[in-house]
Order: sequence, then structure tokens, then C-alpha cells
Amino acid sequence: MKFNEPIAVTEIAAFIGAELEGDDTLMATGINEIHKVEPGDISFVDFAKYYDACLRSAATIIIINKKVTCPPGKVLLVTDDPFSAYVKLVKRFRPFEPATNPISDSAVIGEGTIIQPNVFVGNHVTIGTNCIIHPNVTIYDNSIIGNNVIIHAGTVIGADAFYFKKRADREVMYDKLESCGRVIIEDDVEIGAGCTIDKGVSGDTIIGRGTKFDNMIHIGHGTVIGRNCLFAGQVGVGGKAHIEDNVILWGQVGVSKDLTIGKGAVVLAQSGVPSSLEGGKVYFGSPVEDAKVKMKEINWIKRIPEIWQKLYGH
Repeated sequence: MKFNEPIAVTEIAAFIGAELEGDDTLMATGINEIHKVEPGDISFVDFAKYYDACLRSAATIIIINKKVTCPPGKVLLVTDDPFSAYVKLVKRFRPFEPATNPISDSAVIGEGTIIQPNVFVGNHVTIGTNCIIHPNVTIYDNSIIGNNVIIHAGTVIGADAFYFKKRADREVMYDKLESCGRVIIEDDVEIGAGCTIDKGVSGDTIIGRGTKFDNMIHIGHGTVIGRNCLFAGQVGVGGKAHIEDNVILWGQVGVSKDLTIGKGAVVLAQSGVPSSLEGGKVYFGSPVEDAKVKMKEINWIKRIPEIWQKLYGH
């Protein structure tokens, strides 16, 4: 998320009650997670094993829970609870804005677009030309929909990320990491009925041009899906996955978070993808393997009773 205008790092430090280390003349231009940061962004880290990655990232301002050497050109904001400090910033600069109308007065809807009954279009949404938005679709604030997009009934665009911090010493254990990202759906995309596409925590969830979704598909926060992909019913994709162009995921494929599926890969139905896959191949199984290898393995498993009978006679 980018700020409307740069904000002095001294103002940020005072607002979250942090001790400032480093160049106090710097300005913050946005808030972002570590995998999305750009120069000028604020990010946070609260686990020692991630310190180096965050300190070496493009982030200019880092909220951290330990005093360490500040890299040149950066600022550290030291506080006991970086997670809560980050959430406080999100709530200030992207506060919840209650709806006053089913279609927000601040929404921009292109020529030739059809909005069916009972559609909700949130604040600051942009919808392009010649789209069809079917009944009972919900489009949350700040979403961007391209041209020639079809969204079928009951789909939800832009719900919050599923991202929580565990506080094991409390009765209510999970703190929500507030989402300030967006969903961007590019031109010529079709989204089936009953799908859910979550916004990024701070960046964008992106559905690439020409991609087509069947019904009942879930896309997690910050996922980037390429062009001309095809997803069949009940596919689920975890947060921050990267699905490259021309990928086909058949029915009930489950994709874990933080991985890449390469261009042109095909994953057959009811498969589980726990880690990155090379493009241009066909996969099957849980966990997935090369489909031909997996099919041979299944055929041999089916022959176990026959082999047992030959070896042992019973």
C-alpha cells in the first residue's frame, strides 16, 4: 500500500512509540510485506531468523524488536511488538470505510458494463468497460477490475487475508494482521460462481489477463496468477503463491503458499502441490510427481496382492 504523500519517519516513530535508529530525515512512502517491499516502504520483522532478510531487503524503514546495526540508508524503529505497531499503521492509513450505498459513489464503472441486482461494489473500486457482474457478487474496497471481465454469482473479491499471529499466553490467541492490499483482475478474465479471491496483506493479489476460473475456487492473499491460466472447480491456492502463464489446475487441486508453478505446467485433479514445480510438465498425486511416474507407481501398488500371492502362496 502506498501513502497519498510521503510521511516523515520521525512522525511514524512517534505514532507507534518506537525508538528510532538511523537516518531520521528519511520519508516513508508506503507499507509492505517483506516479499513485496520497494524503496521507501515500511516493513516489520519480529523473528531473529528473518532479521537478515529484512535488513537486506529494499525496505527503507524496518520495525524490529531488537537493537541491531542499522544498514546505511535505512531506519530501524525499535519496539517490543512490531506486529502490533504494523497493524496500528495499517489502521491509521487504510482505515475501514463503512459503505453507505450498494454501489459506492466513489466507484468508477466503465461504459457498457452490466451490474446485475444485489451486487455490492465497495469504495474506490474501479471496473472497466464491457464487464458483466452477476447477482450477489461482492467487490471490496480498492479492487481493480479490467475490461471484458465476467464475474459469476456469489463470488467475493477482496476479502481480508487469512493471516494471524499466535499469542499462546492469552485466552483469545490470534491477532489479526490487518489487510491493506488490493485485488487486481486484468482484462478478459472470467471468474466462476462462488469463488473467493483475497486481497493482499499489503500488496496486490493479481489475476492475469485471459485467465478463466470455474466455480468454488479460492485464491489466497498476495497470490500472483499469470495470463491464460485455467483453474477447474474447487481449486485452492495458498497465499503468496506465484502461478505463471498458461498453467492448468484441474479440479480439487490444492496449492500451498509461497511457491511457484512454472509456465505451462498442468496439475491433474485431486493433486496436492507442497512446493514449487517446473513448468511445461504434467503432474499428479499428493504430493505431486511427474504424472507418468506416479501412474506407474499406482499400477505397481495395485499389483501388490498378485505379487504377494506368487511369492507366498496366500
